[in-house]
Amino acid sequence: MNIAAKIDCCHAAVPSSHKDGLTVLHPLQALTPAEIREAVAVVRRDPPYGTATRFELIELEEPAKAVVRAFAPGTPIARRARVNVFSAEAVGVTRLVVDLDGGAIVAREEIASARPMIQLEQFMAIEGIVRQDPAFIAACARRGITDMSTVCVDPWSAGNFDVPGEASRHLCHTFAWQRLRENENFYAHPIEGLNAVIDLKTWEVIRVDDYGVVPVPQAEANYERQFLTPQAPMRPIDVVQPDGVNFRIEGRRLTWGKWSLLVGFNAREALTLHDISYDGRPILHRASLVEMVVPYGSPEHGHFRKNVFDIGEYGIGKLANSLKLGCDCLGAIEYLDVHLNTMDGDVMTIEKAICIHEEDSGLLWKHWDFRTDRAEVRRARKLVVSTICTVGNYEYALYWYLHIDGSIEFEMKATGIINTAACIPGQPGKYGREVLPGVVGQIHQHIFCARLDMAIDGDANSFVECNTYAEPEGPQNPYGNAFYEEETVLASEQAAARRANPASQRYWKVVNPGKLNYAGTPVAYKLDATNCVTPFVAAGSPSGKRAGFVQNHVWVTAFDPEQRYPAGNFMNHSDGAGGLADFIANDKPIENADIVLWHVFGLHHPVRVEDFPVQPCVTTGFKLMPSGFFNGNPCIDMAPEVNGASCCAEA
Repeated sequence: MNIAAKIDCCHAAVPSSHKDGLTVLHPLQALTPAEIREAVAVVRRDPPYGTATRFELIELEEPAKAVVRAFAPGTPIARRARVNVFSAEAVGVTRLVVDLDGGAIVAREEIASARPMIQLEQFMAIEGIVRQDPAFIAACARRGITDMSTVCVDPWSAGNFDVPGEASRHLCHTFAWQRLRENENFYAHPIEGLNAVIDLKTWEVIRVDDYGVVPVPQAEANYERQFLTPQAPMRPIDVVQPDGVNFRIEGRRLTWGKWSLLVGFNAREALTLHDISYDGRPILHRASLVEMVVPYGSPEHGHFRKNVFDIGEYGIGKLANSLKLGCDCLGAIEYLDVHLNTMDGDVMTIEKAICIHEEDSGLLWKHWDFRTDRAEVRRARKLVVSTICTVGNYEYALYWYLHIDGSIEFEMKATGIINTAACIPGQPGKYGREVLPGVVGQIHQHIFCARLDMAIDGDANSFVECNTYAEPEGPQNPYGNAFYEEETVLASEQAAARRANPASQRYWKVVNPGKLNYAGTPVAYKLDATNCVTPFVAAGSPSGKRAGFVQNHVWVTAFDPEQRYPAGNFMNHSDGAGGLADFIANDKPIENADIVLWHVFGLHHPVRVEDFPVQPCVTTGFKLMPSGFFNGNPCIDMAPEVNGASCCAEA
């Protein structure tokens, strides 16, 4: 479904405010359609930019932790909304807080130099403007393209490169491809060396950059079923739960076994998890993916500008898919719809945007006593909360897993179509790999940042680094086999800005010094950071300054509700200010305190030929694992079971 149709369809499906049927059952529950409409109505009584006022983001202003923890079901819930508005005609964003109960704006801040996220509704308009530009049409003609309806234009954020004529504007930088026939894969036909730059306030093409003609590759590489001869279908693997699922959803509160959490969603971050506890014991107050930057390695033509912040510059929540049963989600599924705002202040509902289900997760634990020939075995399972978002050519599938053993895992599955450029066949250059004759996939990275508001058995937490060292050979290590682990409490924000070190098997954990397990050590959760990447964009470069958070794999800050995004609040044309480096400038103490752990991880992607025309999923992520949080194995008492549907295979 095209973007315009998606918005129209979803908007039409939204009931009126007095019939939306959504009751707020928890202080952290995302805004309902009625609340979004109320926030819009309040702003429109005194719009900051008059008739040019547009809505970037409307989301819940999350109440203070003390309010959340004091909440009892059935008691009144005070509700406020954060509302970011911008002018359709001039640069600037105004941040508002709307009291939804009182129907009034209670806080206002104008950031005159800020630019909003590029909006979903602007994508197709950008393509239309570029297709009609005389200079762009002439450049296409030099490449033998005369039917502009075949030209596909992708909107990319412009970054901040001090290019003459770009200062003080809100810009979009574009790349283009050609679609040779209906529904075929246009990413096989890049229009190389041609980039239009658009002012999103005046809606004019301010410049067309033409770096010279490279022939448009003509070979097709399709993925839609109509173009392919499928293999013989495989026999199905059915996931059945005849007795029903083990989880329960009340409002947006989700419980499963000993786990309890609230599922949230907003236009910028997509999935957010709140108030996560195990057997009544708090672990996390909030967890989400808060930024994603994708730096490409080519300095050639306009590709040096490809350093996009998919969360901060677009907002991946608004780009979430409506999931399909039996394809995106397998098994006994519970879906949740999400409700967001359009830039015009309407309500946009994405049906089935969140999928919740259970999965078998292999062996949990086993032991066979060979002396008695007796064995005990238990199988693991996990609860999955997921969403899939499409950002241009790429699909990002976000999965949060809750495991029986008390672990929390985040996995990102990246698929979709690689961004392509064109070359003379057989001459891809040093910054990419030819994936089809004349088609190049450039080396790049996907670097993510998760914000984890820790609450290990309460808010008084500390951050500990663990390194393993070999004992020097000598009297204390006569056989050369001695090695040990050393723990160091990192007591301030700057001390806790750290990088991975495989040589010492470095890891980190968050402990509660005031709560001890039966071994007498502080209860803790370990960050299993197995997907740290080395950034290759120079730290002092234009793109490197804007993505300063990638220079460390962990950061820890004293909790501040306004410190939400590691590279700053407004990423379009940002200069690198307002992110994690600024958060830790005062070096606040973080020992035995309310702390936030920021973890940077990702994918290093030298493109393979096999990544085209559609890339098989590649994965990255992290785990939070109990490390002394429990007194022994928390799943030792799992009931034994034998799966009755299992059988010996027949060919």
